This record gives sequence, structure tokens and C-alpha cells, in this order.
Amino acid sequence: MARIIKSGLIQMSVPLTDGQGSLEEIKEAMIQKHLPYIEDAGRQGVQVLCLQEMFSMPYFCPSQDAKWYVSAEPVPGPTVERMAEYARKYWMVMIVPVFEQEQAGILYNTAAVIDADGTYLGKYRKTHIPHTSGFWEKFFFRPGNLGYPVFETRYAKVGVYICYDRHFPEGARILGLNGAEIVYNPSATVAGLSQYLWKLEQPAHAAANGYFMGCINRVGTEAPWNIGQFYGTSYFVDPRGQIFAQASEDQDELLVAEFDLDMIQEVRNVWQFFRDRRPEMYGALTQL
Repeated sequence: MARIIKSGLIQMSVPLTDGQGSLEEIKEAMIQKHLPYIEDAGRQGVQVLCLQEMFSMPYFCPSQDAKWYVSAEPVPGPTVERMAEYARKYWMVMIVPVFEQEQAGILYNTAAVIDADGTYLGKYRKTHIPHTSGFWEKFFFRPGNLGYPVFETRYAKVGVYICYDRHFPEGARILGLNGAEIVYNPSATVAGLSQYLWKLEQPAHAAANGYFMGCINRVGTEAPWNIGQFYGTSYFVDPRGQIFAQASEDQDELLVAEFDLDMIQEVRNVWQFFRDRRPEMYGALTQL
């Protein structure tokens, strides 16, 4: 029997940004803007929904302004618990990326995973933290320390990679070895140096590891930083590396697609990368 999954990705521009309200007002405006799209996903029968990187905030990392520290919150915490209500309402797994405070001065770029009954399953913390060309993330985030967990949700085994992580194949491989069937990569990335990699690296991860990926990027420009256009084009890619559903470049959008998880077995029966890999030969990866 086919294992058909209906999944959704939400790409969104910010309604309020720095200087247009308090940090709480900015966050609340972004959450409120998402809610109709989350409800729409639920009404369409989406089983797994992923939001964009730090979905409730502008991408403030060009600022290197410590005032944003106070917008971080525990995970689980208020925003995750709020999203759990929608997970329960629609029996929908949700991946919820937020700015996490573990304790004072210890902050992470995190994605919480909520099961379809509203149960908090755990979190992934962004492992690779950039610090270049306006993406001054080391000012805000510690590198993740939870490894590469795969979450056994009601519908599928789900892994998470976040934005800059996608430039590193090692974690993508570990997610596959840990059993991921779908890997979601919530992102905030602008046109320029890395745009051509957006449709290169993640299809390569999907093909090299024989799983599906859902790749999310926000849209619009964000003042006062104006580091460039967040170019959207969120998409789903299959285990053969083929993009089979894609959103627009510049519109707020819920992208919904259906796919058959049995394709993973079909593809891996042909491309035996996990059988043929030689981990005993790769020690230099951790020595150089």
C-alpha cells in the first residue's frame, strides 16, 4: 500500500520590522500573518507543515544589535505551545523554527518538532553558524549541540537541517543514516552569491541519501538592513533529486504537495549508496 504524504511549506514576508513597533509587536504581527496560512494547510489536509527559519521574526542578523536577544524564548515555550494548538486542531505535524534561549546568554537557532496530537517531540539546533556578508549569526547563536535527530512522527520520520547547514553534506548524510524519510530545511537567504546553490545542493542531498526534502525560503526585503531580496522559490525534491513542486519568487505562499514515501525504497534498491559507502576510509574527515 502506497504511503502518500501531503506536506506543506509556508514562505512569508514580514509585516513589521525594526522600528515599526516593539519586539513583541513585531513578533505578534508575524505570527498573526502566518495563522491564515496554517489554517489553510490544516483545511487542505496537510499532514506535515514546515515554517521558515525563525518564522516569527525578521531576519535581524545583519544588525549585530543585542536588543534582539530578548526576543529569544524557551523551546518548548510560548510560541511552540501556541503552534501545538494548531497541530492538535488539524492532526498536523508541525516544524516550528524559533529563536531559542536555553538560559541567559545561551541562544540557538532552533526548530521544534510537534507531532499531530500536539506532543512536543524535540528540537534541532542549527549546527553550522555563518558569520559573513551581512549574515552575522555568530553574534546571536551558539552552534547546535544536539546532533542530527530524526523524529518519529505520526506520518513519517522527519529530520531538520537549517539554512546554512545545507552547504555541508556531512549532516545531510547522517540524517539519512539516522532514518530520515523527509528532511526539511527552513531558510532565510537572499539573491546573490549563493542563489545558484539553492537548487543544486539540496537536490544533491536528496539524491545522495535517498530521501525527500522540503526547502523553505522567506520572501521580500527587510528594512532597515536591506541586505537583498529573499527570493522564495520554496520547493519539494524527491529521492532522485528532481524538484516536483515549487513556490513563487516573491509572494507569500503555502506550497502543498503530495508524494509517496515508498519511492525511497524504490530508489535505494537501485542506488545502493548506503550499502556501498566505506566509513572506515573516511577518518580524515574528522582529522583535518
